[in-house]
Amino acid sequence: MNNSVSNTARLLWAGLRALLVLTLVTGVIYPLAVTGIAQGLFNNKANGSEVKADGKVVGSSLIGQAYNLPLKKGQETPEPDLKWFQGRPQNGLGTNSVNTRYKLILSGATNRSADNKDLIDWVKAAKAAVVKDNSTADHTVKPSEVPADAVTSSGSGLDPDISPDYADLQVHRVAEKNGLSVAQVQRLVDEHTEGRTLGFIGEPRVNVLELNIALKGLLAKS
Repeated sequence: MNNSVSNTARLLWAGLRALLVLTLVTGVIYPLAVTGIAQGLFNNKANGSEVKADGKVVGSSLIGQAYNLPLKKGQETPEPDLKWFQGRPQNGLGTNSVNTRYKLILSGATNRSADNKDLIDWVKAAKAAVVKDNSTADHTVKPSEVPADAVTSSGSGLDPDISPDYADLQVHRVAEKNGLSVAQVQRLVDEHTEGRTLGFIGEPRVNVLELNIALKGLLAKS
């Protein structure tokens, strides 16, 4: 009887020691080591790839933002503020999505096939809006010039980047709305166009947040 109790006690103590050691190693030492390495070597990425302007964090380079006018009475969806460069549709080519206006509770795609009637209608409406919004007094956008990323959301609905073609398409409108020359705005786009990662991964892209920060800086100097 005493031996049985003694063996049980030893087993319990061995199990408790194993639990304490594993908790210390995997729950304290390992997370602290990984956090320390991340903060030391990849500080910006470890903290969310923050983008700062005027000394304040204004967003992340990994997550898109909306540039809209305040909601008017009776409106459900705000209108885009056309003095700023606009990003991809925020997984909201209509009222279909789980994740609209870059809300971060959920993310996802429309999950509709290319021949889905609703999706086709949303894309057509988005294309017409892009042509209308970006045509100016001295520059008319043709439907054939509208790139795919201007009328479709990304798989996550949170894409922070647009194609150089879509950025170029917006240059005349942004210049007109802000009283700038087309050359000034085009220069901003060119300066913020990134090539393929390592020269072959992905596609050339323009980060909309960083481009709009640069635009704000240019306007402050004008």
